[in-house]
Amino acid sequence: MAPQQNNGAGAEAELPEYAGHYRLESCLGSGGMGVVHLARSTSGMKLAVKVVHAEFAKDPEFRGRFRQEVAAARRVSGAFTASVVDADPEAERPWMATLFIPGPTLSDHVKRNGPMPPAQLRRLMAGLAEALRDIHRVGVVHRDLKPSNVLLAEDGPKVIDFGISRPKDSELRTETGKLIGTPPFMAPEQFRRPREVGPAADIFALGSVLVHAATGRGPFDSDSPYVVAYQVVHDEPDLTGVAEDLSPLVLRCLAKEPEDRPTPDELMRELRSVAASYDTQAFIPAQRRTVEAPPAPEPLIEEPESVPQRPSKGRLRKKVLLAAGALVLMAGGLFATDQLLGDAPAPSHGTAPTASPAGFRPWTAKPVSGSEGPVRCSYGAGKLLCAQPGLVFALDPSDGALLWRHRTDTTRWIAPPVLSGGLVQLPLADRGRRLEALDPASGKARWERKVPAYDSVQPVGSMLLLVRADGKVTGVDSASGTTRWSRAIPGQTALAFSSFAGDPTAYLASVSGDGSSTRVSAVDPVRGEVRWDARLKGALQPCGSSGGSVFFTAVDRVYGDTQAVVRYDPRSGSTRRAALPLPLTSARAGVREGVVQLLATGGSLAAVDTGTGKELWTIETSVSRGSAPVSDGRHVYVSAADGRLLAVDARKGILEGQTPARLGRNQDQVMDTIPAPVLADGHVYATAPDGTVFAVDARSPAAW
Repeated sequence: MAPQQNNGAGAEAELPEYAGHYRLESCLGSGGMGVVHLARSTSGMKLAVKVVHAEFAKDPEFRGRFRQEVAAARRVSGAFTASVVDADPEAERPWMATLFIPGPTLSDHVKRNGPMPPAQLRRLMAGLAEALRDIHRVGVVHRDLKPSNVLLAEDGPKVIDFGISRPKDSELRTETGKLIGTPPFMAPEQFRRPREVGPAADIFALGSVLVHAATGRGPFDSDSPYVVAYQVVHDEPDLTGVAEDLSPLVLRCLAKEPEDRPTPDELMRELRSVAASYDTQAFIPAQRRTVEAPPAPEPLIEEPESVPQRPSKGRLRKKVLLAAGALVLMAGGLFATDQLLGDAPAPSHGTAPTASPAGFRPWTAKPVSGSEGPVRCSYGAGKLLCAQPGLVFALDPSDGALLWRHRTDTTRWIAPPVLSGGLVQLPLADRGRRLEALDPASGKARWERKVPAYDSVQPVGSMLLLVRADGKVTGVDSASGTTRWSRAIPGQTALAFSSFAGDPTAYLASVSGDGSSTRVSAVDPVRGEVRWDARLKGALQPCGSSGGSVFFTAVDRVYGDTQAVVRYDPRSGSTRRAALPLPLTSARAGVREGVVQLLATGGSLAAVDTGTGKELWTIETSVSRGSAPVSDGRHVYVSAADGRLLAVDARKGILEGQTPARLGRNQDQVMDTIPAPVLADGHVYATAPDGTVFAVDARSPAAW
């Protein structure tokens, strides 16, 4: 495909052919900050891909704003927005891919068809109130709701473009002393007190949007954005033409003081009292035509972050910079976690990289010819111990050579085989419900045992801990397969243990019914005795141990977001909680020397120092679904669902390197959990959906 030409403001003469691995098919529209393209995913799904202009990609402040846009858009439900499919804010030309939503913007609809009739207007108001409720309850303030940022889809309005949005509790403000927004739809506090802008500013904007939809103009109307700014702060809105039954509610939205405006929930309650508000008429008339390119957005105004209460006419006309607006649009299991190591060394959880042996070269191997699907590996006995459906095998870590293979009847692995008791331990098979232990040198079976009544198995040190549905736990010697003890753990209802490399303790964590507390029991795997027991505040999930402390993620029981990390010292009984600035969706965590790294669904990767209780850094990766992070102290490594391995500087949070994607033929299949990378001897080992295992030098991610 030849590069696409574009004549939009500030755009390059030629546009890129690809954004990530998405081929850009046509230009949907252009704004001052970027270009939106129509693209398709590998499976053929239509996407809208926003690519930032090269000139802005060089601006660190704009890159920060774009990272914020991606993070905010990912946090909000796709029911009322264009869902983010993929993004790479760190690319040379930052980009974000969202689902393509057919339908015009509200701005274009009003231009084509004129003001909306009252029934459609009420439905629009209800839809936008629901959208703002969804946006605000995840802690985001949009700050630029306007007709060109509302798409009229068949199933209701969609709010797009989170380019200047902010978390309502964020420390990230307009540090450069600039005020950003679209004047006709900005709230008074955005001019007077921009550092105090909260969710109520979006309600004010909703009122202005409704007036525009009802009349074709705004409640404050002038050709000059400066005059509009003065009117927003000081004048009463003009609601001429707004339906009589909606005028009082719109007027409340346009109150000068934030506390006088209704919340989204209050708006919906008020609308329910209007009988016609829930008619089934669609937004878009039957004769509507699909809009191929949205119109250029309204101008943004940037000026010093202080607007006087009653500025003079001359001061309103002072020189400011006008910029064009940006256009956008536990997995449970039989081996309970994917952080499983028995009595093997613990290279994948905290061992600093050693010097690579002379002559090491990166390698890629496909142990099973013609086979695809994720391979799950661990390190033990100087080998990579791996599993694929129907097969367990060992690879030479130096070159990927196949050392031995052992066939099994397991058709689905959720964890790798691990070394425990000097033998390679296999999880319960799909059929027969049996344990099997192999000689690490030859791959031959040393013992096997049927265990039909048990639901999970966890290797810890030299033991295997089997948990039944009734809470009974059995300790089995890993070397011989014999039972050492069997009992229930008092006060525990959890059905899976957690264990961590280098820690000879197994942990059970049971969350109370209301999610207010978690009971944690530390169990001696050899004797089955409880070493200590504690009840900690919140719904907690163990994620690691280091220096005698145990680390947890604190999860919201309603939405499933990770809100904080918790460090518990059983010796002193002290607890330290570090709240995250932004909740992370379905985050997977790893621990390295008191620092917890978290990768959220959607790509946010953060590092939290539990010693200081502060977030060290956060970065928006292009990993929509990824593995638990692992770190060697220099870098943090994560594997992506498309087979990429990424390395991020552990101190600065900067992406330093990534490998190519390795999707394979079955690109429509989704893995339930992504295998984590394995660290050993200064190398990083990872696997991909195409069935390959590969190794790279941990010291030089930039060369991957």
